[in-house]
Amino acid sequence: MTLPTLLIRDLPTHQRPRERMLKEGANVLTNQELLAILLRNGTKKESALQLAGKILDSFDGLTLLRTATIEELCHINGIGAAKAVEIQAVMELGRRIHAVPTEEKYVIRSPEDVSNFVMEDMRFLTQEHFIALYLNTKNRVIHRHTLFIGSLNASIVHPREVFKEALRRSAASIICLHNHPSGDPTPSLEDIEVTKRLNEAGKVLGVELLDHVIIGDRKFISLKEQGHII
Repeated sequence: MTLPTLLIRDLPTHQRPRERMLKEGANVLTNQELLAILLRNGTKKESALQLAGKILDSFDGLTLLRTATIEELCHINGIGAAKAVEIQAVMELGRRIHAVPTEEKYVIRSPEDVSNFVMEDMRFLTQEHFIALYLNTKNRVIHRHTLFIGSLNASIVHPREVFKEALRRSAASIICLHNHPSGDPTPSLEDIEVTKRLNEAGKVLGVELLDHVIIGDRKFISLKEQGHII
């Protein structure tokens, strides 16, 4: 005799993954329950919870599921292309989220910290890149944004564009920086003029410009240290 499939809706309300998550939070759910929520439904013979368990068994838990291909997922009975794509998309999001903390937790206390954060990315660039680092109240980098690529001048680097992202992300302060492809970080008159404009705009908006750092080849100059930001 074939036993009827136990559907998630057949479980007591307090045992259903979605309801448990709403009441207790995602952290209390097992990997199987979280995956069942993603799957939404199972097959005629298996509930979403049972199908989730079969997937985890097939890939040794999350160890191999992280790198499973769509074809490998589709080999599991009950998993079609649509569910396989959703699972792979979630795994990719997890990888990307995991990569975020390194940048978000970086604390900047000095121009040297700025240099260490960007030097290897910027010292070989063949064009000038103007970048803003957006910081929270603890001077942790919460966002890095490339605003302009090309020769720096006051008409291109407009305070509106620089501070728009700061306001959107509720940043407490910003640090601007750009590279000199020549390798010599000596500031030009244009660099100094741009810095003064940004500094004044920051005071009006209540978002402090902590520094404007120019990156050369293993060298840098802080316009704050040179007295151009007061």
